[in-house]
Amino acid sequence: MINFKTLRPILWTIDIKETIGFYENVLGFTCDEYNEEWQWASLSKNGVEIMLAKPNEHTSFNKSKFTGSFYINVDNVDALWQCLKDTCKVCYEIENFPWQMREFAIYDNNGYILQFGKSLKN
Repeated sequence: MINFKTLRPILWTIDIKETIGFYENVLGFTCDEYNEEWQWASLSKNGVEIMLAKPNEHTSFNKSKFTGSFYINVDNVDALWQCLKDTCKVCYEIENFPWQMREFAIYDNNGYILQFGKSLKN
């Protein structure tokens, strides 16, 4: 049996420095590694890791094409909502859902949807 350990998505972006800035300044991530030559970065916050990359010349890319969202469980979704609601483009406002989650969603600077939620079962 093979155990999967973590999922660490790579988000493509045209402007990697702007995207690093969004994740650092708006969401509080730390840029752990940045390689300007490769146009690649690795960021983290509380065990959540993402990578950023500018697609190379072999990849057809004009804008983000991801058809899903990134869902991040947090311990205080209401406090995070208060911090982000006036500084980001909101996808949907905070609310309680029938699936026992309190959540909201924003768009990052590339148009990727970032959802944040906390279980109501506690």
